[in-house]
Amino acid sequence: MSLPESQPDWNNLKVLQRNRRPTRAHFYNYEDEITALTLDRNKSALYRSLNGSWKFRHDLSPLEAPDWAATDPNLWDDITVPGMWQLQGYGSPHYTNVNYPFPVDPPNVPLENETGSYWRKFTMPQSWDVGTHTVKLRFEGVDSSYHVWVNGNEVGYSQGSRNAAEFDITSLLNNGKDCVNTVAVRVYKFCDGTYIEDQDQWWLSGIFRDVYLIAFPQHGISDFTLTTNLDDTFTQAEITASVETHGDVRDFKLKLLSPDGGLVGQGADSTSVTIRVTGTELKLWSAEQPVLYTVLLVCGNQVIPQRIGIRRVEVRNANILLNGQPIIFYGVNRHEHHPTLGRSVPYEFMRRDLITMKQHNVNAVRTSHYPNDPRMYEVADELGLYVINEADLECHGFYKPERAKLAAQGLQLSRVEFRERVYVESRPWISDNPAWREAYLDRAVQLVERFKNSTCSIIWSLGNEAFYGQNLAAMYHWVKKRDPMRLVHYEADREAVTADFYSSMYNTLDELRDHAASKTDRPLILCEYAHAMGNGPGGLKDYIDTFRSEKMLQGGFVWQWANHGLLTKSEDGTPFFGYGGDFGDELNDADFILDGLLWSDHTPNPGLFEYKKVTEPVTVEGINVKMGEIALRSHYFFSDLSHLTCSWSVTVQDEEATEPRSMDLPHIGPGLTATVRLPAECVTFLEAKSSSESWVNLSFRLKSDTNWAPAGHEVAWSQVHVPSPSPGEPSNSASAIVKNVKVPIINTTPGRLIVSSANSNAQMVFNLVRGGFQWTSESGVAVTKGPDLSIYRAMTSNDLGFGGDGAEWQRCMVDWARSAVIKTTWEQDKGDGTNGDVKVAIKVRIGPPSLSWAVRATLEYVVSGSLTTVSIRARGDLERRESASPAPHVLPRIGLDLTLPRSYNRVHWFGRGPGEGYRDKKEASRVGLYQASVDELHVPYEVPQENGSRGDVHWVRLQADEGISDTPILEVRMVHGQFNFTARKHTPQELDRARHPHELKECDELLLSLDYAHHGLGSGSCGPPPFEAYRLYAEPFDFTTVLRLVEDGEAMDT
Repeated sequence: MSLPESQPDWNNLKVLQRNRRPTRAHFYNYEDEITALTLDRNKSALYRSLNGSWKFRHDLSPLEAPDWAATDPNLWDDITVPGMWQLQGYGSPHYTNVNYPFPVDPPNVPLENETGSYWRKFTMPQSWDVGTHTVKLRFEGVDSSYHVWVNGNEVGYSQGSRNAAEFDITSLLNNGKDCVNTVAVRVYKFCDGTYIEDQDQWWLSGIFRDVYLIAFPQHGISDFTLTTNLDDTFTQAEITASVETHGDVRDFKLKLLSPDGGLVGQGADSTSVTIRVTGTELKLWSAEQPVLYTVLLVCGNQVIPQRIGIRRVEVRNANILLNGQPIIFYGVNRHEHHPTLGRSVPYEFMRRDLITMKQHNVNAVRTSHYPNDPRMYEVADELGLYVINEADLECHGFYKPERAKLAAQGLQLSRVEFRERVYVESRPWISDNPAWREAYLDRAVQLVERFKNSTCSIIWSLGNEAFYGQNLAAMYHWVKKRDPMRLVHYEADREAVTADFYSSMYNTLDELRDHAASKTDRPLILCEYAHAMGNGPGGLKDYIDTFRSEKMLQGGFVWQWANHGLLTKSEDGTPFFGYGGDFGDELNDADFILDGLLWSDHTPNPGLFEYKKVTEPVTVEGINVKMGEIALRSHYFFSDLSHLTCSWSVTVQDEEATEPRSMDLPHIGPGLTATVRLPAECVTFLEAKSSSESWVNLSFRLKSDTNWAPAGHEVAWSQVHVPSPSPGEPSNSASAIVKNVKVPIINTTPGRLIVSSANSNAQMVFNLVRGGFQWTSESGVAVTKGPDLSIYRAMTSNDLGFGGDGAEWQRCMVDWARSAVIKTTWEQDKGDGTNGDVKVAIKVRIGPPSLSWAVRATLEYVVSGSLTTVSIRARGDLERRESASPAPHVLPRIGLDLTLPRSYNRVHWFGRGPGEGYRDKKEASRVGLYQASVDELHVPYEVPQENGSRGDVHWVRLQADEGISDTPILEVRMVHGQFNFTARKHTPQELDRARHPHELKECDELLLSLDYAHHGLGSGSCGPPPFEAYRLYAEPFDFTTVLRLVEDGEAMDT
């Protein structure tokens, strides 16, 4: 291709399309009602897919792409459509969050602009006669813009990557039996439209959604709009079909079929038909009860099926109402992503995503930040998910030049003031620039006209992070005029001037409560919150509790649904999920793309389990054991509990839970609380176990199969704590556990204090220089080093974000803090009636090099005369020097670190499990008796970081695998409370160093961390740090840990 004589379409703001047909509703044509009711486009004689193998050529610029007349595409490579060319061997994936990957010069993009040329042959179905049918070529998604040719004739041009384009190619076809046609597509990686497609995702290119031919009868329906109107009593509804026709159409027929297939009503007219639905035939659609009717539009031999739910959405009395009922959005933001196919997501993979949402109590999706594959909405209609349907529009890349400009001015602004100033200064680039008005309006038109018949789409969103200005206002006014039946969302309209409710991102709880108290005219949703990057998000329960307690707060959408890692391989062939920078992409945002509730293969990670738990639709509000009653609260908005079964069991301290037994549930209506009697058997059991701490377990499961889960699927569960009248506490005295033994022998050597048993080979060697001890029993080595008092754990993604505490820890070199012995003293009990316990006191200073702050502490050891038990009391405080180096205000953790032989591989504990748990992320873990291997404790975050802690632990035992006899069983408890533990093969420093799981290097020994206190996780990667209740301030501490060697099979010592 030679240099263009005029501005090329892909670099021309005045050209959004050429010859593209007006946007219509998404539908398929069928020739008869029976086939139409299958809702299977592949069975339609009027549909022909062009997916499959195409010929392909890749060039680095449109100017280097070949002229079609001078090339033979048969000689090109093969490529799969739909697909992204960067994932099929051409170019490389590139990830940025905010930054444009080219110089900011709107509307221009560089001439060095990767270009993909696609070509294939096709034949027409024999039943398609261009004399009786119009044939259209439809693209559901091409990134970023493209020209189209059929049989060598240019057809048109379109841009808007996630929007559909349809071209009438009837006059260009070779029609007849065995006639061969060709279609050619030239795709440009960037175009002027790229400036408003700066979403936080991979830069990938190509024909990534379906391509197909669709035939329309010469006389028939071109487009249609369905509306549902409910009266204020929600007992009478009207469904109206308004159609646009082409050719000579005198009338069309509308048939409305009930959810079970019966005929509700029918009518005929030339432009519009209305059918009334009342009485028992009227069933309303909601996420809880996604009842769908089927509409058949019949015009001659053209039949169009459309499933539709009857519902009404509005803002009234300062709440978003669905069918007159305020609802809460337990939502997620979902990008289209597949670990090997990028944005080219197969139908079954997408459907599995939505089924997984339903199984984890998610009730809403925001299509961040563009319209999805149209089949996604059909599945959401069917399964029951509320959708915020978002326009393909985002331009936050203008933050970068405006930040640089403001920074150069040296203004004294707070962080919030600086951010708001950048926000205002960024508007004139394009959002408040009239030259871009039509480009913005085009995105609104494409969204609304395409999905106007989508039941699940209850809210239109004008886009994301595109600042605010006249072009967004124009979009709003167009949308409200075209579709007054739905609500409109736009977060960057801070005062909701042209939005129907307030929206915000990543707020703290105090900010949310302040908003709810001060702005009472309309509700607020969080369109993004709880940034799920790495180990987190923390504080989900606090958010949900706030939504449920504040009328003006109607939920939010967690950012985001899934990690976006792309499967690749290391140099030695090890597979891993890559992120920014792993594909040679410079100017990248690294692992910021790994911020989902699912792993990159779209299986759930611990964050999703936590979200499911805190959003469960049934909760227990209290228990009265004497009365044998519990209070159950329903959080459903439209359903009672008749579709659920309930079972009970009891977990007694240190014991397995009893076998579940069923119990009856009374009628509890939506949103109500009722008192429920526990079965007499449960109450009797609790009374019999009243001397022990217990937990009543309730499980709520589906009674029957649904289209998203089988009968027996657990939707909610609760553990209600029943404390014992006077709970016992483990002694902090070693001699309280083992008595009547010979007094141990004490020896000293340079730098060592050696305590040896007088009646076994057991020995404990204290290191007087470095602290800690080595502990050997009759069976073998129990502890090779430690315990060391530690204040550090590996960083998490949330620690390292702009809202996290990791920056302070790095500045204060907390990760460099090491323990240094200041002084050691010891004594031995030698009085009558004593066991000869040895008491060792080691004063230590934990601090980093170069800086002056430190934690000063004393570790007081009491070693039993039998050398089978040692208690460690650790007490200390942070020492700050005035006018000296900075000191941390919060600490990652306070606890003990021990090094054990690697032969320890089995872990048993009583506490929360089976998964990991932290101060602000533990709701999904149940109190119980668990066991796991060391490897099973590890959580393989796609960027290595702190992981695998088990919380609220009463005790933990470590032992070797069966058959290994030279490793004693080690039991750990803490006096006066529960604790967290981790047992792992990687040091914190190694977890900090490695950027991918396969890069982790294992230690020769096992690292056991016992946490008296642990800093929360929060969501500081793009949100607030841990909430106040979960912050670990550098304050005085005092705790006692008891280590004990036990015999195999020995009962737990309570």
